[in-house]
Amino acid sequence: MEQLVQMDWFTLVLVGCATMFLIGEILVNMRGLFALFGIVAISLYFYFYLTDFMTVAVMFSIYFIGLLFILIDGKFLGDGTLGIIGIIAMVVSVALTAPNFTAGLYAIIGLVFGAMLSLSFLKFLPRRQVWSKLMLKDRLTKEEGYTTINEEYLTLVGKKGVCVTDLRPVGTVRIDEKDYSCVSEGQWIHKGTIVEVADVDGTKILVKKAVDKWHKRK
Repeated sequence: MEQLVQMDWFTLVLVGCATMFLIGEILVNMRGLFALFGIVAISLYFYFYLTDFMTVAVMFSIYFIGLLFILIDGKFLGDGTLGIIGIIAMVVSVALTAPNFTAGLYAIIGLVFGAMLSLSFLKFLPRRQVWSKLMLKDRLTKEEGYTTINEEYLTLVGKKGVCVTDLRPVGTVRIDEKDYSCVSEGQWIHKGTIVEVADVDGTKILVKKAVDKWHKRK
């Protein structure tokens, strides 16, 4: 074991396995088994390359705080800010622990590959329900948003507006002081022309040149 620890590439193995199993435990339901493997691997990494217990505790904490930040960002925030901080924390903890530059580089590579490999667990292991629920919620939210937009567009049928840009055949039309992306019925309609909403197909607004009522009666 001592000979392995002296090999620079061994940091890649320990950090890679630790990250793969810990992130894998977050993604799939392995009842804590992957978490156990990951904790053992990362604990061995810090134990082998750090001599002071306090330093081990600090680096261990930084690594897991980083992992926690990534989890919080993915589950609650989703803007990526906390996730980036978490990644930086994990990189710093494994890089500073390594005995030399090459071993530190291997550790960072192991961190990246471990995270990538953890995604492969989703293909053949049952994923945690929390991620399925989040995906379902996101899909329902998008469907609700689509329905709301579609209902708003349906109220535009029969209304008139003015072309803000040329319709060739797609362009912008201002209706009730609001701009909409519209499509003409195969016509090239110039900017400034009065048009009427003829139909709505999903989120597509179809318009045609407005017919002058006086001219129509004549």
